Amino acid sequence: MTDDSRPWWRGAALYQVYPRSFADGDGDGTGDIAGIRSRLPYLVDLGVDALWISPWYVSPLADGGYDIADYRDIDPRFGTLAEAGQLIAECHTAGLRLIVDLVPNHCSDQHPWFRAALAAAPGSPERELFHFRPGRGEDGELPPNDWRSHFGGPAWQRTEGPDGEWFLHMFAPEQPDWNWENPAVRAEFESVLRFWLDLGADGFRIDVTDHLVKEAGLPDSAGHHGKPDPWRDQEGVHEIYRSWRRLADSYPGDRVFVAELWENDPVRFARYLRPDELQTAFNFPLLKSAWDAKALRTVVDDILAAHAPVGAPPTWVLSNHDTTRHVTRYGRADTTYGFDRGRLFGRPVDLELGTRRARAAAMLTFALPGGVYVYQGDELGLEEIEQIPDQLRQDPAWLRSGFTDPGRDGCRVPVPWSGTHPPFGFSPDGAGAAPWLDVQPAHWRELTAEAQSGAHGSHLELYREGLRLRRSEPALGDGPMRWLPSAEDVLDFARGADFRCVVNLGPTPVALPDGASVLLASGPLEGTLLPTDTAVWLRWSED
Repeated sequence: MTDDSRPWWRGAALYQVYPRSFADGDGDGTGDIAGIRSRLPYLVDLGVDALWISPWYVSPLADGGYDIADYRDIDPRFGTLAEAGQLIAECHTAGLRLIVDLVPNHCSDQHPWFRAALAAAPGSPERELFHFRPGRGEDGELPPNDWRSHFGGPAWQRTEGPDGEWFLHMFAPEQPDWNWENPAVRAEFESVLRFWLDLGADGFRIDVTDHLVKEAGLPDSAGHHGKPDPWRDQEGVHEIYRSWRRLADSYPGDRVFVAELWENDPVRFARYLRPDELQTAFNFPLLKSAWDAKALRTVVDDILAAHAPVGAPPTWVLSNHDTTRHVTRYGRADTTYGFDRGRLFGRPVDLELGTRRARAAAMLTFALPGGVYVYQGDELGLEEIEQIPDQLRQDPAWLRSGFTDPGRDGCRVPVPWSGTHPPFGFSPDGAGAAPWLDVQPAHWRELTAEAQSGAHGSHLELYREGLRLRRSEPALGDGPMRWLPSAEDVLDFARGADFRCVVNLGPTPVALPDGASVLLASGPLEGTLLPTDTAVWLRWSED
């Protein structure tokens, strides 16, 4: 985006850093802030506008850092709070912004407030900070309601104390849900927001944005057909985000929120993006969509239509730390994505096909209106690593599902930077420890940042050039688009007066428009034909 009069986030390209797996600066096998700082020149050269840092807080890592024991400090495995401040300052000096991950639905069971709640009596102020309830059944042996954890099993854990109460955890048992009806919880999180804004953070990604408020009385989920589940998307959540928006707007510099919303109803989705609430939200329908022109066009139209009434920019994403990498998804016969990961796990994958489609998908998202997110390793063309020994799997979904959900470890494998043997530069030479997830495949020697840098046509160079053009083309980023007439298997749209994106998802090559000049293509062209599973950006005039 080149219009400096608009907020930066309306058309920004943001890069997600999952700290544990990005770069290990001190050689202990775990990625850290020192590693991130060492790779800032790489990220500047890549051409992104901002970083999103996944949780780096003090945590037992029962759920990869999304179980937070201290929201105001850095886990020693990742570094120090002083280093976090230095990273933020260095990003700003380099022309990058930085947003941090906020996890407001739940904390760690090691959080001091929850430890105090376990030690307190039923009905105490300490327990009112969470959702403690007596059980059902003759001796309270049954959970208080029928809610299910997203990681499998009941969403309730019984305490070991004599009172035998249960506490709510919509995720792992080590992640008790906060009670957002309690004013002390609301005040605490406003304090946390101020802490990071004062340190210089440019905004927040909000984990499971719609979960904070639960329906009064915590009724069973059964019978809720046609209305939101009782554990999500309740009306009261919007006032929380209005108060956060007022707080963030009191700071200079266009601080931003991005919501994690797996909301299928476009009207309910857009309510979070009203002018006095959150500015942006991830548009996961595109990530979930099949590699099919009709399906993708419908997704784009629906997303643009949902955002238009509230004036919010769409935010596109193809992969993140929770989802199967899109190189793998697009290489399967079934190219859709759902949280039932076990459904497709182990199915045959054509990596060559998946990579070709992933390159075209990147150019598609870079050309669509709004902002775009790049998950670490997307720019290298990394695939999902499915062959992980069971004893190395750490995602709680693996255990909680009875070993039927392989979990998310396969998209969290440490990034390959250089060299010809593992750990491929993830840790410094001579490091005394193996990577925390030591499963990098041998063929990644061809995918390292070092191997791809400067290599004509490499995945990395495609991203660099695509992001460079995205920043320099006035029509890209925030703004309108219009579809152009095309064959059924082709996506063809214009941005501005002279930029055109064409993506061929059909089985046969299609002719490029007359008089157009090629700015960038995701793969080799066949003369004046656009091959299957290929995207092209064109300089073009409708006259």
